[in-house]
Amino acid sequence: MEQQDIFELLVKVQEHTLSPEEALNKLKLSPFEDLGYAKVDHHRSLRQGTCEVIYGAGKTPEQILGIATSMDKHGETNIIITRLSEQTADFLSDKLQLFYDSTSKIGIVNRKINYTASGSIVIATGGTSDIPVAEEAALTAEALGNHVLRLYDVGVSGVQRLFHNMEFITNANVIIAVAGMEGALASIIGGLSDCPVIAVPTSVGYGANFGGLSALLAMLNSCASGVSVVNIDNGFGAGYLASMINHMGGKKS
Repeated sequence: MEQQDIFELLVKVQEHTLSPEEALNKLKLSPFEDLGYAKVDHHRSLRQGTCEVIYGAGKTPEQILGIATSMDKHGETNIIITRLSEQTADFLSDKLQLFYDSTSKIGIVNRKINYTASGSIVIATGGTSDIPVAEEAALTAEALGNHVLRLYDVGVSGVQRLFHNMEFITNANVIIAVAGMEGALASIIGGLSDCPVIAVPTSVGYGANFGGLSALLAMLNSCASGVSVVNIDNGFGAGYLASMINHMGGKKS
């Protein structure tokens, strides 16, 4: 939507020929910016509360730069780029204000720490090998305005490590359980907590793990109530969903 179109909408609201609610709905459906190789949705934050997220895998460095630059010109902060290679991150760093984490392969343009939810999100991993996926979730949630507490390497092979952190489990508004192998961590946490648990199966494991399929099926068949499951290695999806839940409010801070 061009500035003139927005101005005319505002005039109609001022003249009481259009209600504020009707004007807002029109703004939510405004056109995107067509770059040829991408159509950048600048009103995503108006509709969903957060700006568009750039999936980095499969895009050229120049394409990612073009999309991020377009969003930057519209004043967007905390522009998340997932699955960003180190080589492309180096390319972008010369042209944008980029924060990059090589562990999770998350890039954030114009990073700004601004907590907009009072509750906390706990992210727990079964093992150290699950940390890359967990950090994808953690950095996503932090960029979206959440307090994040990391509990890493607290899996069922030494479950006393999880019990040692029960204070954090019971005070969380949302918990993300990240695990490979047999994926049992989500069920254990689900049985110990009174908040939503988002299970993230990872591709960590030996041959019969089938690239995370065994953990995925185990989490889908969890007997603990309140456990939902995202796709294999989808830390971003878990962090985004946890942020949405946390921003709905909660009993804890």
